[in-house]
Amino acid sequence: MLKTVQQALFSTGLQLPKWEPVENKATDYEVRKYGATKWVSTKVIGMELDPAISKGFMRLFNYIQGNNEKKVKIEMTAPVTCLVDPGAGPICETTFTTSFYIPEEHQADPVKPSDPDVFIEQRPELTVFVRVFGGFTNAQKAQEELIKLSQSLQRDGQQFEENVYYTAGYDSPFKLFNRKNEVWLIKKTGEDVKTEA
Repeated sequence: MLKTVQQALFSTGLQLPKWEPVENKATDYEVRKYGATKWVSTKVIGMELDPAISKGFMRLFNYIQGNNEKKVKIEMTAPVTCLVDPGAGPICETTFTTSFYIPEEHQADPVKPSDPDVFIEQRPELTVFVRVFGGFTNAQKAQEELIKLSQSLQRDGQQFEENVYYTAGYDSPFKLFNRKNEVWLIKKTGEDVKTEA
């Protein structure tokens, strides 16, 4: 348990999902292709990003601490992602899906969660546009970086999903320096682009 707590607190030596860089001439964002992987996830319905991520994080942290079918501890990974799927109107609730990457040794057969609000997600292969930023983050900072990313993509004629986005955090609140945060926009596939034409 101490190792998992230390990893969560200080973000050292965490396992990351594998991805490949996609050729890109821009200097203000990256393009990454993630393979199909399994994540442990939970959905929180609400109005604000920060409390939703906190609530989701605690559910998932309990899962890796042994609140699962086999009562086993699972190593912390990074990043902690949150898929933000806004409601249809200005005062509609948003669905926030917070996720931990399942470590490689558990990918083939993930341990089932005990909490009915936690589930194993099979994330398909995904190409994302990524903007990396430092410091401490919150909903306002993520929104500012998301706007910068979308402006860069529009400048470059890139096609992306406009209704959802991801936040990705790599560090615990106790890490003070060299922090890494990201916002991701999902690249539209060829089929998605054709249906809008």
